[in-house]
Amino acid sequence: MTSHLAEAPRTGDAPLRRRGAGLVLLGGLLGFAWAAGLRGFMAQIPQDGSSVSWSGTFGYVLLPGLAIGLLLGWAEHIRRTGGRRGWRWLALSPLLFAAVLFSEGPLDVLGIFEDGLGGGAIGVPLYAMAGGYAISSRGPRWGRIACGVLALTVIPIWAMTVESFAGADLAVTTPRGLWVALYYCSFLALFMIASAIPHRPVASR
Repeated sequence: MTSHLAEAPRTGDAPLRRRGAGLVLLGGLLGFAWAAGLRGFMAQIPQDGSSVSWSGTFGYVLLPGLAIGLLLGWAEHIRRTGGRRGWRWLALSPLLFAAVLFSEGPLDVLGIFEDGLGGGAIGVPLYAMAGGYAISSRGPRWGRIACGVLALTVIPIWAMTVESFAGADLAVTTPRGLWVALYYCSFLALFMIASAIPHRPVASR
């Protein structure tokens, strides 16, 4: 009798797995949609137009966005179900966007920085991770404040440097320039909110 009861499936497991799968799939959808929107933003930057390729757009923007969304959705499921050993390492998932740095091969990593793509591939996830930690309500206050200040520097840095690589048409004093700046900052803010998930306190079960 005791052995039979021990082997019986727990009735709560199936709904829990369904909720977990739902969060992972929702995260993937949101990550994919976010990455597609980011690619639209990227198309506004080059002065000589933007080309779409299988590797550049699908391999190094949409696919990482999908993967990051899936991982952060999984992180939210773990957070809601009491946490797991080592699950906070999922906070590094935004760095998947840095895969584009190796698109020219391991011997030519620095070459991709020539058109600003490499800087964005590192800067966007780092800003997201810093902002996510700042708003997570977990960890030492001084660390969260420092990360918050770092995350906010994206606003003046964009305003002061955008003309140097995108031309006067994208100066924040022009209608198009202000729109693109708000586009960038609002998308980055969403990424920060999502990146806070692996840092947030575990929900009580």
